[in-house]
Amino acid sequence: MGTLDFYRHNVLVTSATQAPSTPAHPTLNRPNLVSVGTVVWLSSELMFFAGLFAMYFTLRSTSGTMWAEETAKLNFPFALVNTIVLVASSFTCQMGVFAAERLEPRRTGRLMQFTRWGMTEWFSLTFIMGAFFVAGQTMEYAMLVSEHVSLSSNAYGSAFYMTTGFHGLHVLGGLIAFLFIIGRAFAAKKFGHFEATSAIVTSYYWHFVDVVWIGLFLVIYVLK
Repeated sequence: MGTLDFYRHNVLVTSATQAPSTPAHPTLNRPNLVSVGTVVWLSSELMFFAGLFAMYFTLRSTSGTMWAEETAKLNFPFALVNTIVLVASSFTCQMGVFAAERLEPRRTGRLMQFTRWGMTEWFSLTFIMGAFFVAGQTMEYAMLVSEHVSLSSNAYGSAFYMTTGFHGLHVLGGLIAFLFIIGRAFAAKKFGHFEATSAIVTSYYWHFVDVVWIGLFLVIYVLK
């Protein structure tokens, strides 16, 4: 019996030694550093705009009568159309991201076949819509200046132009980024994951700009 027990013990130990080992914990994929860096940077931008919102509310709380007089000069329907165009550009931007994730930089069908569009077509349409928004905001500035609402006219003018002006500069930055991404797609010999990642992080920025404007629109044009 002692010999038999010794044999069984050796067989079990040998089998356990030869069995493949499995890690105690599953291996996690490392997050994309470009995406993480973009999110961190956008967090700092969010704090910047939070400061602008705080400035706007503080000035409004101390100048109620002035705010009522000056906000009456705003063209709400015009701003609403401009806002709809900018918000719609987020959807076209996301369609471009979907195409980039499929590694389709350009359309695979006719120009009017929107379902066959690639990243460059969707991003080009997004660029046009963003440029429309900037042009509309410029026209609104001209109309307000004719109504004697300027950056140095009073507290309302300072708050209005600083909040919307800084946002407009961010929109211009996004338009430049779209041109860069579109140009890279045409210049690259092969559209790969590196180019797709650039398109994705650009969409993060554009969605952020759109969300900030929705907040500004509600505060400035709706909650007069």
